[in-house]
Amino acid sequence: MATSTIRHPAVAGQFYPRDIAALRKELASYLLPDVHPTHAFGCIVPHAGYMYSGHVAGAVYSQIEIPRNCVLLCPNHTGVGRALSMVADGVWETPLGSVSVYAELASALRDECPLLYDDPGAHRSEHAIEVQLPFLQIRRSDFRFVPIAVGTSQLDDLRALGHALGEVLAARGEPTLILASSDMNHYESDQVTRLKDHKALDQILALDPAGLYDVVMNENISMCGYGPAIVMLIATRRLGASRAELIKYATSGDVSGDRRTVFGYAGVAVR
Repeated sequence: MATSTIRHPAVAGQFYPRDIAALRKELASYLLPDVHPTHAFGCIVPHAGYMYSGHVAGAVYSQIEIPRNCVLLCPNHTGVGRALSMVADGVWETPLGSVSVYAELASALRDECPLLYDDPGAHRSEHAIEVQLPFLQIRRSDFRFVPIAVGTSQLDDLRALGHALGEVLAARGEPTLILASSDMNHYESDQVTRLKDHKALDQILALDPAGLYDVVMNENISMCGYGPAIVMLIATRRLGASRAELIKYATSGDVSGDRRTVFGYAGVAVR
């Protein structure tokens, strides 16, 4: 991907407003007033349409500092591209403007993790990172990032990426937020979803990536971004994280009123 290449929004007008004024107004409605943000090594943030999960995302973004450098990890919903696919340079556009890919960090990650490929095609129609960018832009206009789509369920591959990410960031010494974009359990009742999600959250709050993997597999929890969350947990532990905090939890039923079939949403800060 050449530096002049622009990744245009794929889901503006669907998951979030395309109109700038409407987008700014909606983002402001989700961000909490009079909250003092503090340092976090990483976080988990949902990626559904803003009307459903924006209040959970906004609670997270209100309470964590946004450094200049970010790594955004997401599941690969489209199935396009390599198992571990990043975009190595260029810019991504949203209605709020352009965000630059941090090419130097992307290059260092590719050198450290041979499983990670420069594969822009995996990101062209993927929404799970795109929906995070306006929240980040409204909090810090000059941030830069490395986008990584995780399309593998192989624990060894997730560990390899997590260890590489932690080693590279530790060596570079630049404050960097590692964001895992994920919804929680899908398409089950509100009661079942809450039970399953809190089993997964127990492992996340214990900073236990292997435990998260096991409970997702053994309990059939359809958390789409468990892979990104595992990578984030491994990397943040390498960087010195010692605790995780559940900032907010909800389901789509809290908005729609339909409790029969819901999505779960969790906002977590790793500090």
